[in-house]
Amino acid sequence: MQEVPLSSDTAPAASALPPLPWLGAPLRDALATQRTHAVLLHGPQGVGQFEMALALAQAWLCERSASADGDAPRPCGVCASCRLAQAHSHPDLMVLIPESLSSVLGWNADAQAEEGTSGTVDAAGKRKPSKEIRVSEVRKIIAFAHTTAAREHGKVVVVYPAEAMNTIAANALLKILEEPTGLLRFVLVGSSLDTLLPTIRSRCQALWLGVPDAEVACAWLRAQGVAQPEVLLAAAGGQPQEALNWFRDGIGAESWLALPTQLAHGDAASLPTWPIARVVDMMFKLCHDAMRMAVGAAPRYFPAEAMRVVADRAADITALGDWYRQLGRIARHSEHPWQAALTIESLVLQAKTALAAKSSSARALRSIN
Repeated sequence: MQEVPLSSDTAPAASALPPLPWLGAPLRDALATQRTHAVLLHGPQGVGQFEMALALAQAWLCERSASADGDAPRPCGVCASCRLAQAHSHPDLMVLIPESLSSVLGWNADAQAEEGTSGTVDAAGKRKPSKEIRVSEVRKIIAFAHTTAAREHGKVVVVYPAEAMNTIAANALLKILEEPTGLLRFVLVGSSLDTLLPTIRSRCQALWLGVPDAEVACAWLRAQGVAQPEVLLAAAGGQPQEALNWFRDGIGAESWLALPTQLAHGDAASLPTWPIARVVDMMFKLCHDAMRMAVGAAPRYFPAEAMRVVADRAADITALGDWYRQLGRIARHSEHPWQAALTIESLVLQAKTALAAKSSSARALRSIN
């Protein structure tokens, strides 16, 4: 698997670009460097991987690229093929996603809901949408590949996220990757490559999609109505789509900045309105920044001013490490039907205890004074 880093340049091309402004240059780089029938697009979540994969597929299927105007940038966004792809109805484009993501991404939601017969059952006896890409779905690629392309520009299969394939599905896909039929191309998308079969990775050209330029990302977030976007962008690790999700979940810059002080005082305040997964993620980041500050490094997810209460307390690195492991145990059982209020109360108590523990140097200084 050969790695090709994509450009972080954000200058727009004179064509119909993806809806995320920072994907223009990476898309052009991917089209210019693509050498195999299968591409493995990977990088952090929340930077537009799925949108990038669809744009790449649309570009491969774009009909203007084969016209007399051979230098026209792709995808053009106006030809019949591009319009079909934008309407999610292109006959030569297959998108495989878990049933649980179909409504979130707005792709094949109705069809997948009708076909879905597996998945877990919740406490009320209702079937929960599957989070896996199953072998029955992968096998549809075989029938898809053996039919004649409707628009004579080949066929494209997008698999997102690739790590959602179970072992049987991954082995089925491997056989198709090894013996592609006709002009069939693949875009596999993921953020955890180590969970994919090495044999799948070896048959793909890897393309890395990193976090966008902060200025461009902040401008995009501001256009979505996010106040102080630089705060939420840093909180989300530079991933603008994740920052926007937080904002839509009711987590604004003001509440984020207040968190270190609130938790240091054991104040749960607004946390019961947050999803537990968000609370655990937030505490991981606060613990991470507290550990950085304990060894003299600058915080990453919170501004230094917001972390002043933590700096003043000089928390003990051992206590912070214990807290980090406690959070890990909760995160590993994220599917457990936790009682939200009690779980958050327990997490806040753990945070207060960890942040209150003084380091040995701070205790020695206090004894001298």
